[in-house]
Amino acid sequence: MSTLTATRISTLPRVNLLPPEIEEQRRFRKVQSGLAAGVLGAVGVVGALLLLSIMQANEAQDELDKSTARNVTLQAQANEFAEVPLVYAQVEAAQSQLSLAMGQEVRWSYFLNDLSLRTPNKVWLTTMTVAQTPAIAVAAATPVASPVMEPGIGTVTFNGRGSAHNDVAAWLDALAKQKGLTQPYFTTSTLEPIGSQRSVNFTSQATITEEALSGRFAQKAGS
Repeated sequence: MSTLTATRISTLPRVNLLPPEIEEQRRFRKVQSGLAAGVLGAVGVVGALLLLSIMQANEAQDELDKSTARNVTLQAQANEFAEVPLVYAQVEAAQSQLSLAMGQEVRWSYFLNDLSLRTPNKVWLTTMTVAQTPAIAVAAATPVASPVMEPGIGTVTFNGRGSAHNDVAAWLDALAKQKGLTQPYFTTSTLEPIGSQRSVNFTSQATITEEALSGRFAQKAGS
């Protein structure tokens, strides 16, 4: 029977026969390679950041161009309405002039229609004369204190006939109830028969008040 004997072979020591200068050069090249890779990476990052900044700058320029175009459009639209305030001012001036010119308007057709409904049956009118104070004179007038007559915007004078003096009194009572009139009185009331029929010829007068104004052209408060 044979016996196997294990023999341990020890590791032989490595011997570097290369000069130290070559080893240093190898290490230096490794360092150079690492630095080159780092530089290339940094260049790549800088290039990516530069590209991103260029894209952002282009987007910002596009937004600026769009905003400029919108401003130009809005300015053009604003120019179209530049005369609107002037037109409004002209309209307001025209309304003020109309209010001044027509502020003293009395719609006499309505007035006479109402008066005809109040006139006594035995009274008929022959003439009516109106003396109305102009608007400018009314605005500039200084009120005069009077214990008898109240100021108004004018006077109206009626000439007419009745059957008796009592009819004249009834007529004055009707005038007192007429809107826009005040202080009715008669100046004359004389008997003047018409043929064989008894008749009274009278002249009466009343003061026209502001209640008679139509108010159609008065400017509303706040307008």
